[in-house]
Amino acid sequence: MRFISEQRLDDRVIEREFSLGEIPGTLWTPEAASASAPVPLILMAHNNGLPKAEPRLVARARFSAACGYAVASIDAAGCGDRPRSAADEQARADLRRAMRAGEPTDEIFESLVGPLVEKAAPEWRTALDALLALPETGGPVGYSGWTALGIRLAVTEPRIAAAGLFAGGFVPRAQREEARQITVPLLFLLQWDDEGNPRQRALDLFDAFGSKQKTLHANLGGHTGTPWFEREDGDRFFGRHLK
Repeated sequence: MRFISEQRLDDRVIEREFSLGEIPGTLWTPEAASASAPVPLILMAHNNGLPKAEPRLVARARFSAACGYAVASIDAAGCGDRPRSAADEQARADLRRAMRAGEPTDEIFESLVGPLVEKAAPEWRTALDALLALPETGGPVGYSGWTALGIRLAVTEPRIAAAGLFAGGFVPRAQREEARQITVPLLFLLQWDDEGNPRQRALDLFDAFGSKQKTLHANLGGHTGTPWFEREDGDRFFGRHLK
C-alpha cells in the first residue's frame, strides 16, 4: 500500500488517498487513531460499482470516521474510473436502451452486476489485508453499502463481524442464494418508494438472510432519500458490534 496524499479535515478526520497495485482507494481515520489506540475498520462501497468519490459515500465515510472508525473505500475492477471490459460496456449500453424503451431490465442487470461482484470481491479482500496491517486500524471489521458485494464478502470473509446494507441496488441471483448463508448481524436500509427497485424483492431478500440478528429500517421516499438520521443509527449499530 502506498499513500499518495493526506489532508486534515475540519471534523478532526484525516483523509488519505492510497494505491494498492492497480487498486485506488481512500482511507479516513480519526486524528486520535494510532498504534497505541487502533480503531475498528469499516469497508464502505457504493451500490453497483459507483466511484469511491461519490459525494454521498464520502459524507457517510467522514461521519463514521468522526465517530471513531477507520473507513476505507476503493474503486475495484470495473468500478469508478477504472477500465471496464467490452462486455461491461455492452451491458451498460443495453441497459440504457432498455430503460428508454420501457423494456424489462433484470437480465441485463444480471449480466452487468454479477461480473462486477465477481471482479470486485477479491480486490476488496486484498485491500482488507493491507488495511488491517496498518498500525492505526484493527478488527473487528464492518461493511457498509452495496448489498450484492456485501453479501459476497459477508459469506466469504470471516473478518467481517457486522454489515449495514442498502436495499437500493440490483442483487444478482447468486447473491440472493448466498444471503441464506450470512450469519453476522445485519442492518438493512430500504427506501419504501424506490422507483427503480421493487419493494417486495427487497423484503424477500431481508427474509432470506440467515442472520439471527437482523434489523430492517424502511423510510418513505425515493432512491436517494435515505434520511440523515440513518447515518447516526448506522454508527450505533456498528458500535454495538465493533467496539
